[in-house]
Amino acid sequence: MTATALAMLALVCAVGAWRLTWARWTYRAPHVAIVLWQALGVTWGLAGTGALLGYALEPYGQGVLRGLGGFGAALFDGHSPPRPYDLPRILALIAGLTALAVLILVLLAAGVQTFRARQRHRALLTLIAREDPVVPGVRVLDHPGATAYCVPGLRSQVVVSQGALKLLSADELTAVLAHEAAHVRERHDLVLLPFAALRRALPWSRVVRDAQGEVALLVEMAADDVARRCCSARRLATALLRFGTADAVPTPRGALGAATSAAAVMARVERLVTPGPVMPRRVRYAIVTFSVVLTSSAPLLWLIPH
Repeated sequence: MTATALAMLALVCAVGAWRLTWARWTYRAPHVAIVLWQALGVTWGLAGTGALLGYALEPYGQGVLRGLGGFGAALFDGHSPPRPYDLPRILALIAGLTALAVLILVLLAAGVQTFRARQRHRALLTLIAREDPVVPGVRVLDHPGATAYCVPGLRSQVVVSQGALKLLSADELTAVLAHEAAHVRERHDLVLLPFAALRRALPWSRVVRDAQGEVALLVEMAADDVARRCCSARRLATALLRFGTADAVPTPRGALGAATSAAAVMARVERLVTPGPVMPRRVRYAIVTFSVVLTSSAPLLWLIPH
């Protein structure tokens, strides 16, 4: 029963993620949509692996989590399970443990690689970047190309190039820096990390690829929303267009840049110039509540005995 419920939950999350990649209400409330995306991703991973493990550990009758404990204790003590294992349950156990291990390992590997890339880039910035009184607290690169990005983390840094300083007006530069500060303050890098790890684990999945791209766009829109609270939305839009026409320098690995792909930039510019109606507060609260309930459902099913 538990395995069936977890399998159905995983299917619902997969279908929901596929439908959400085509939804456009998310552009009206990117912060809320990001919460929903995270709920779908976490629940899908736990429900998918839990369904396999729940079926495999059903002879113990203790649920997924306690069943794993019972299986581990029996393995080390040399005891037999309550009922003999057949081939389907053995295969399900191997597949479930492998899938769980892969998800955890790729998440850790992605985190370590990103951390190291940021460390190397920070060390490089100490050599090639400088302070500029025009933009206090920002590192300036003496490069003719236009770029602006942030290096998140405990020692976060916002970086702009000399080319960007020449390209942007004062108001546009202020809007771009506010956008990058939003990335740093809201730790959008941590939002993107699980989806990048899932893409590594399932590189063949179109749904995972589309989900990663959609979440990356929503993260940029969320930073745009924060920036336009203190700056002109049109100035941010013109800055993005200037980056697009100036052949902007690619953002380094592990960093978050102001300018992304051409399609994403145009979607953001259109949203900034002609914003849609604000999503009602009760709808936003309902989506967040649903996300919390969805996220807690898989762990609860892991604990329920068969």
